Formats: sequence, C-alpha cells, structure tokens
Amino acid sequence: MCGIVGIVSTEPANQQIYDSLLLLQHRGQDSTGIATADGPIFHMTKARGQVREAFRTRDMRSLIGNMGLGHVRYATKGAAEREEEAQPFYVNAPYGITLVHNGNLTNTRELSEDLFRIDRRHVNSTSDTEMLLNVLATELQGQITGLDLDPDQVFTAVEQVHERVEGSYAVIALIAGYGLLAFRDPFGIRPLILGRRTAGNGRDEWIVASESLVLESGGYEIVRDVHPGEAIFIGLDGQMISRQCAKNPMLVPCSFEYVYLARPDSIMNGISVYEARLRMGDRLATTIETHMDKGDIDVVMPIPDSSRPAAMQVAQKLGIEYREGFYKNRYVGRTFIMPGQAERKRSVRQKLNAMGTEFKGKNILIVDDSIVRGTTSKEIVEMARAAGANKVTFTSAAPPVRFPHVYGINMPSRQELIAYNRKIPEIASELSADHMIYQEVADLQAAITEGTSIEQLDLSCFTGDYVTGTVTEEYLGWVERTQLS
Repeated sequence: MCGIVGIVSTEPANQQIYDSLLLLQHRGQDSTGIATADGPIFHMTKARGQVREAFRTRDMRSLIGNMGLGHVRYATKGAAEREEEAQPFYVNAPYGITLVHNGNLTNTRELSEDLFRIDRRHVNSTSDTEMLLNVLATELQGQITGLDLDPDQVFTAVEQVHERVEGSYAVIALIAGYGLLAFRDPFGIRPLILGRRTAGNGRDEWIVASESLVLESGGYEIVRDVHPGEAIFIGLDGQMISRQCAKNPMLVPCSFEYVYLARPDSIMNGISVYEARLRMGDRLATTIETHMDKGDIDVVMPIPDSSRPAAMQVAQKLGIEYREGFYKNRYVGRTFIMPGQAERKRSVRQKLNAMGTEFKGKNILIVDDSIVRGTTSKEIVEMARAAGANKVTFTSAAPPVRFPHVYGINMPSRQELIAYNRKIPEIASELSADHMIYQEVADLQAAITEGTSIEQLDLSCFTGDYVTGTVTEEYLGWVERTQLS
C-alpha cells in the first residue's frame, strides 16, 4: 500500500503534488518523493519520513516544472529503513523515465533473472518498483523506430508490461520531453482515479491519484477510475488519450482498501468508502445478534478512526448506546502500517488512551475495522480491563485475516497472523476477550459492492483465493522465508 499522484498542469506542479501527498499520508509513512519535469529535464527529491519532514523550502524551489508525480511509501518490498528504496525511481533510457508504483509484483524472482540475463539491465535496489520501471523501459525501447515517440508505441509497450509482470500495480510515469503515462494492472486491484480541471487559458489540466479526495481538494472534476489494464497518456499540450492494453481485463478491487486503507471521504471504483463501512456495520450487527444476547452489552465503542462508521451502525441497529471510550493521539502513525512488530506494540499505548469513566463496571462491545496480527487488539483489551470494564466483547468489521496479502499490504507471513490456524474462541483467548465476533466473508463482499456492478473483490487475505491465479504455495513459502531471513 502506497499513495501516488501525477499532475499535468499549466503552472508549477510542485506545491500541488506536495499538498496531494499530505492528503495521501495515511497510505504510507516510511518515505516520500517528488519528481517534476521542466521540458526534458527531471528534478527529484526523496527522503525517509513523512511529507512535512522530508521537503524543505530549498527542495521545493528545486522542483521546477508544470508536470510531476509524487509518492508516499509503505514498505512491502525492500527495506523500510533504506532511503534508496524510496520512490520515484529513474532510468535514463529511452528518453528518461521516472516512475512511481502502488502495489506489489509477485514474479520478482523471474523478473530479476530476466532483467539481468535477457534485458541486460542493472537494478540497484530490492524494490519491485525499480524492476517494473526497467521492464517498461525495455519494452518502450523495443517499440521505438525513430527519434520521436508516439502514444501508440507507449501503449504497445504497456501491453508488453502486462504480459511480463504479475501482481498488483497502479503506475504513474513521466517520459522526458513527452508527457505523463498512467496504467493499472489487468485486475484493477490497486486504485487509480483520473481528474480534470480547466485552467484560466482554457487548457485542460489533469491529475491521476490513488484516492478521489485528492482530486476534490485540488478543485478537479472526477472523470472516472482508470480501467483495469488501461493506459492513459497525457502529452505536454494537455491532450489525453487512452487505450485498453490488457487482453482479458476484469475489475477485482482490493477489499482491504474499503476496510481500512482508504480515507472514508474517498470514492474508489464508484464505491463510497464511508458508505461501505456503514454497511459493514449493519451486517456485523446482524451477526452479533445471532451470536450473543445484546442485553449483555452496555455500550458500543469504536477503535478510532477507521472503525467509527461501522461502530455507529452496530450501535444504532442493536439499539445500544454508542460511546467514545478511547482517545486517540493524532500525532502517532497508523500502527498497522508501522514496519516492525515491536514498534507497533509500543505505539499502541502512545496512540490510544482509555477513559476510565466510560469503562468502569460496564460490558463493552468494541468494534475494530479488522484484526491482523492482534498486537493492537490485545493491548486494547488490556486497556479496557485496566480502565474497569466488566466484560469485553471484541468484534471486527472484517472477517478473520488467515492468509498473507501479496498484492501490496504488509501481511507476508502466515505465522504473523493471529487468525492463522486458530478457531475464533482460540483467538478470543489470545486477545483475553470474553467474546470474539467477526464479519462473515459474504457479508463483507455484499457490504462493499452493494448497488454496483462489481461482481468480485480481492478477498485473498480472508479466503486464500488469489485473484491473479499465479500465487502458489511455493511462492508463499518463499515470501515467508525471505521475510524471516
């Protein structure tokens, strides 16, 4: 999971990209980077840490040009502590390309071998984004027949990229002297949204970004989501053309975007994240009623912030008082996306404080958006008991996470997942909760897709069914061994 943005403007793009990355900060906090294009010249700044920490006035002044892209990183491939793993990445041929990527490639072993032995390209990091960039550069080089580049050659190169790479990828690239390229994997697993506004001179200005809130904040009209497998090319003159570049595209967006990753004020694939979370709460409430007597619950409490919509609906549907018992310190990062288990555990107490007056002598039903490793959940149960709770029922608006997520979320090892090889009562025991209730898989899918034409979601971390069809048991074992080494 990362956040990406690309802009083709009639005025300097640096501040627009910076502001967009601030809005996408929830998608990654390990590192960030901006690249701009001033004619054929690229300017780039990237650093570890969050957006406000990474860019100084001198950096912003150096980012010259009306076209650019930006990235906030949440490490899934490559080491979080290595600054050279930060995006964007750059290659000088053909023409010069700089690229950002949200997602995760699942055939990096094969790509690494091919890039060295066949393409004769050097990759200087462990990042799958640098591999993706070099595959694109190789295929684009193969299409060029003269000095100039035309969109047909770009689209044919993207077709070849789709043939060679596997996994999830939403990509934005700048091609020096020509324009901006954006494309999405054939399953549309990771989000990418196109927007447009009209400049004072009547020319179109364009933006592509991970979430719609970036477009709305910048005064752009949402045009549409980039289709699965589609490529969009925007020239220096602001003209946009697109082409479907995949043979059998199918929209299968990641369910975890709606559960946790995206901001609630975003719309992705035509689905309001906030409304999807409300529907998750409705369906979770029905499940709660079938598993316990609601008379045993005094209050419903969310774990702020992403579970709040679901918790409000649970309380309303069950007719139980809704209370805010946990106070959140907003200056601590999202614990799920912190790179280390020890850091996640330590930060829980810094991030949340239980207010004793809301817990003392009460039977509490806690609603969280999901439970992954269980580190945060266990700490929260302990905090509730220490604050005086009589009984603690822990509920999740998502089903049990039993399988690795290989498409861009840091869940690489089954042994890390609290639900792996455990029944729900065993999970409750691990968390020290009196009761444990999860959302059903079918209910999650229905809550997200209700009122849309989307027929399938990527639910792989809940079901073990990997939508690309290329994830094997051997691959999962290799990922786990690599993670532990």
